[in-house]
Amino acid sequence: MTTHSAAARRDRIGFAPALAVALIGLAIVFVTGHVQAETLHDAAHDVRHATGFPCH
Repeated sequence: MTTHSAAARRDRIGFAPALAVALIGLAIVFVTGHVQAETLHDAAHDVRHATGFPCH
């Protein structure tokens, strides 16, 4: 295996996680952009209670 092909393979392997994170981020933005505000508030409120963070 030459140095050039090893570097090319490493670049392709490094691209996959970046692409996955970008797609997940876009999905989160898309979903939260189309959900009602009350639903987001309720979800955030439930998470705060589940983690023990006081919110009242």
